Amino acid sequence: MSQPADTLVFADGLEGTTAPAFVLKRINRHGLVTGATGTGKTVTLQTLAENMARAGIPVFVTDVKGDLSGIALPKAAGLVSPPCLFWDLAGKSGHPVRITVSEFGPVLMGELLDLSEAQRGVLELCFKVADDSGLLLIDFKDLRAMLQYLADNAKEISATYGLVSTASVAAIQRSLLSLENEGADTFFGEPAIELQDLMRTTPDGKGYISVLHAAELMQKPKLYGCFLLWLLSELFEQMPEAGDLPVPKLVVFFDEAHLMFDTAPKALVEKVGQVMRLIRSKGIGVYYVTQNPADIPEDIQGQLGNRVQHALRAFTPQEQKKVKAAAESLRPNPAFDTYSVIGTLGVGEALVSVMDAAGAPTVVERVKVRLPDSRLGPLQSYERQQMMVTSLVAGKYETALDRVSAYETLQQKKAAQESQSATAPQSSPWGRPQTPAPSAPRTPAPKAEKPAGKPGRPKDTIVDTMVKTTVRSVSSTIGRQIGQQILRGLLGSMTRKK
Repeated sequence: MSQPADTLVFADGLEGTTAPAFVLKRINRHGLVTGATGTGKTVTLQTLAENMARAGIPVFVTDVKGDLSGIALPKAAGLVSPPCLFWDLAGKSGHPVRITVSEFGPVLMGELLDLSEAQRGVLELCFKVADDSGLLLIDFKDLRAMLQYLADNAKEISATYGLVSTASVAAIQRSLLSLENEGADTFFGEPAIELQDLMRTTPDGKGYISVLHAAELMQKPKLYGCFLLWLLSELFEQMPEAGDLPVPKLVVFFDEAHLMFDTAPKALVEKVGQVMRLIRSKGIGVYYVTQNPADIPEDIQGQLGNRVQHALRAFTPQEQKKVKAAAESLRPNPAFDTYSVIGTLGVGEALVSVMDAAGAPTVVERVKVRLPDSRLGPLQSYERQQMMVTSLVAGKYETALDRVSAYETLQQKKAAQESQSATAPQSSPWGRPQTPAPSAPRTPAPKAEKPAGKPGRPKDTIVDTMVKTTVRSVSSTIGRQIGQQILRGLLGSMTRKK
């Protein structure tokens, strides 16, 4: 069946009905694909991604179960699969994905490290001092060095920026060590991924599909969730306003989306909701794939206009409530009872309601999702490696860079201070370097006869007392002035760095 140029047909209607088709300019109104395990969500995701790429939309998908890589090759002779790029946070099953610590920011870093409120405050202060001092935070090595600098100079920094708790610094360092032991430190560094590489198209107008290998990330749900939140916020910050384009700039599919929200604090969820409301005007569509609509916060659910609902099973009263809520989120069809149908859908069947050309949801229809033209299941290792070697970004991200950043700068500063301290001459009370006088040959002095009377040193005259008192007073005054000048110079230099 041919499809209109401005729509995307991915399913066939059942019982003589016509399946709703995605309107291309409404794809940026976001979407939701839900259903119990084994009901066909992954096939739906693959079919949607393949058809969107064919329509000229770059697509980013997370391959959590490791079975989406087959999208890169056709399942049979005569069929064409979309062009693909493979990515991997660990750099093993795809081109490495790295971002700098500065780009990740203190909010997501605090969430990733699971810090307390006080520790998050110290971490934010660490980023602030680094920014004001012109120190680059690229990898964990830089962050560790910056935290150590805070601890070593806690008194001076606290006077300008607020209290630096060395106990909090130590706790953050321990959390960093734990994350490093899990291998998460390889995610932070350079060269950092460029978002434009996720938004590539072919010369004939087909969109590339970027597949992020995330099977290992399932063991690190915090890192997976924080990365997805970072990607969403980065797209929002970098992309210019575009409005409702004939074809979106990018569509992002987040599989196992509940991992983004299970442990995220309320403030972070609210921020995602805000981004979701605004990012569609930049030509970006976001689609969540999860088992139940209840996995997605209600505020975000309300912004997901395109919905594909696979079967849900309800064996308990609590599950029945969730099925009822899922049914009520779809525009009713007078031809059937949505709540009753959800539990009877077969594998590959779904209830679909999408945004029409006028921006209103269509009535829900029961459909059979079409199979993709690409291969179902994962690629062989050699097939994946061959595609990585011949990809457009081959060699661009493979070699890690380690340019001069906070770690190197602070090490150089420390070495210079130690060298200066070791060679600096001692100062006299008058503020000038004291040069030792050349030693003269010592001649034994003749023994003076003790004067008669009380033994001990000669008693000072009135003139002697006045002279010594004057000398001590002048010396003390000059010493205090020198100390104040040093202190003002130190605080002044810190203020100038702000």
